[in-house]
Amino acid sequence: MENQSTNQPNIFNDSQKENLPNGTAVLVLGIISIVGCFCYGIVGIVCGIIALVLAKKDMVRYNIEPGRYAASSFNNLKAGRICAIIGTILSSLYLLILIFYIAFIGTAILSNPNIFRHLH
Repeated sequence: MENQSTNQPNIFNDSQKENLPNGTAVLVLGIISIVGCFCYGIVGIVCGIIALVLAKKDMVRYNIEPGRYAASSFNNLKAGRICAIIGTILSSLYLLILIFYIAFIGTAILSNPNIFRHLH
């Protein structure tokens, strides 16, 4: 019996389609950006921005030729992009809170320089 799948194009078969080149990297960097927001916000911001840039490039690539790439790879890209957005926002907020906290403590120390004389 002849295999009918060789005569018809496999439009819905994800196993024969390519993965987006940065789909997994975007997902990993997006997750790291969420976790990295507690490392003073710097790690989360850097990973989040890199993930967003890579996601933008792959989104353009996917929109030009969507039939070439696997749907699972595109889903990884979308999930990584969402994680990167969340991680970047959380990291930015954490960094801003940290800057305001340091500025508040610095202002309190400068306004009362005798505060440390009681510790001796």
